[in-house]
Amino acid sequence: MTDITVRRPVTWTSCAATDVGTVRSVNEDAVLDKPELGLWAVADGMGGHEAGDVASQMIVEALGELNRPQVLSDFINQIENRIIDVNARLLEYSEIMLDGRVSGSTFVSLVIYGHAGACLWMGDSRLYRYRGNRLRQISRDHSQVSELLQAGAITEEEARNHPESNVITRAVGTNEVPYLDMDVFDVQLGDVLLLCSDGLYNALDESSIAACLDNADPKQIVARLIDAALAHGAADNVSVIAVKGMRNGMPVAAASEQAEQVHGDE
Repeated sequence: MTDITVRRPVTWTSCAATDVGTVRSVNEDAVLDKPELGLWAVADGMGGHEAGDVASQMIVEALGELNRPQVLSDFINQIENRIIDVNARLLEYSEIMLDGRVSGSTFVSLVIYGHAGACLWMGDSRLYRYRGNRLRQISRDHSQVSELLQAGAITEEEARNHPESNVITRAVGTNEVPYLDMDVFDVQLGDVLLLCSDGLYNALDESSIAACLDNADPKQIVARLIDAALAHGAADNVSVIAVKGMRNGMPVAAASEQAEQVHGDE
């Protein structure tokens, strides 16, 4: 996907991959790589075979059916509506097919319009932005440890080794009403946007992740990250999408004021 605004045109190229990891026998992750729509997503299912993998696939399939509207805020609304619908269907699936056993999934999604990016998420799948040799986490984990950390109840060091590090507080398919978070931020030429499941960042620290993002195209980035995670014994499924803003490509119309419009709609 190429966006052109009053600033330099940027072509957003991407690559996505998912790996079962070194311990699990089933991959419950799913990825959505739609550069032609300016839409990407990672979903990390939970509940085991025929539960977690169903949930994650349902999310990416629902988002993959969307069409790109003219306005970013309309796309955000469409994503929210699809997640609400998937949430209801997963609750019904759990009740009928799994005798009430949870079929749920975290998810993180990225939409790019011009020089505006939007992240929507539930759970602890993450979006990072890498710019100027600095890695910044855009999403905020919906997890027990993250909430304790934000409240000042534990330190960063305690968070890294906390016994409840796997306890998440939000996920699609676990509550009657799904509460999504959303953030709008700027994107520019040279940025790398990284979407990933917790299988990646639990295997690699942020400095190791950043080292894989530097001076590489999306295909190289994805291969580097998954290889590094597996080399560090990735105990969970590992899913990675790398999206990079590059020069050239066939420009298409996009509005530079999209970020202001979205903030105005909130």
